[in-house]
Parts: sequence; structure tokens; C-alpha cells
Amino acid sequence: MVFTPARDASRSDGFRDLLEASYNNNNIVHLNAGSTVPLLKNSVWLVVRGMVKLTAISMQGDELLLGLAGANEPFGDPLTQVDAYAAITMVDTDLLCVSCDTIARNPALAIGLLQAVGQRYRQSEALLALLGLRRIEERVRGFLELLATSYGQPCDQGLRLNIKLTHQDIAAALSTTRVTVTRILGALRDEGWLQIDAQRRLVIGFLPASR
Repeated sequence: MVFTPARDASRSDGFRDLLEASYNNNNIVHLNAGSTVPLLKNSVWLVVRGMVKLTAISMQGDELLLGLAGANEPFGDPLTQVDAYAAITMVDTDLLCVSCDTIARNPALAIGLLQAVGQRYRQSEALLALLGLRRIEERVRGFLELLATSYGQPCDQGLRLNIKLTHQDIAAALSTTRVTVTRILGALRDEGWLQIDAQRRLVIGFLPASR
């Protein structure tokens, strides 16, 4: 088992309230699933609703999954030094673009953004910890636990992920192959730990321990 960061709901709700109080709907950019988000040199994107996949291309031409940004989480060019960095919406997504100058002039927004960046940082640490596991089966299970703890919605069977991750997405995040991921997901379904609902969404059959 690896560390899986728990989302602080009170902080997330407070940051969302701040964003809604500071900006009206005219500032929100809506993108359909599968859209590439343009990355701007001096602006940060904040996810209002939806999910964004953050990727890069390796020197060998393989796609690498660097992380995910969900509601109230930031991403953008000022927050990365990775070449060939890209952001793609995984579902229909509403985004807010905030300039670095605006953040510098708004202390409350800057504090909220710092807390949101901290959440993303903890996710990155957890992903690095997963890559240190020797057994691919443990990596896959830990990755799904991480996503469920961070973004899952409670249901009767456990926690449902309202995003559609391909087997290749999981393989790219864990430095393995799509064939291996498919085999392991099949084994997790056979043991009842993992289910797939009628909308092809993953349901992880555990509830996180209370903290």
C-alpha cells in the first residue's frame, strides 16, 4: 500500500466559493471532452468542473501521463518545466483562466491557489511512490486507489470514477504496457475489487478509511 492523498473537502469548497464570488460565467471557458487546452505563458488554468489529463511526450515518442487536474485544481505553463507538456479534457470541462498578475494582486486567490497546488504536489508524490513498486499489479491497484480517493464518487459498490481512463492511459502513468494493464484489470474484476458500470466507468470496491 502506498500513500494516497485525501482531498480536504472544506478547503476545496472554500476555494470554489472564492472563485464563484470573484468571477462570473463570462470568464468560464467550456471545452468538450477530448479538447486540447491552450497553454499560456503567464496564465494559470483552474478546473471549475470536469477533468483534465496532463501529458508529455518522451524522447522515444511515447505519451506519458503526468497527472490529472480535477475540480478546483490548477495547471498551466507557469506550473511546469516539462517540455512537450499538454493538457487534454477527459470529459466536458469548464475552465477559468487567471493571469499571474491577477493572482499577485489578490492575496485570497493566491492562498487558495497555493493550497490547490499543494494537492497536485501530493498527487505527484504518490505517483512517484507507485513507480517505485516492483510488482505491476501493486502499481495498478495503487493507481486506481489514488484516483478513487482523490476524485471518486461514493456509490453502493465503493467509489465510482466519473472519467473514462483507457488502458493506455493507465499504462502511460505506470511505465508498463497496455496488454499488461488489461490483464491486471481483468484479474481485479475477477476478484470483485473492480467493477465496470453500464456507462463503462470504473468502480473501485473499497471505501477509504476515516481520517
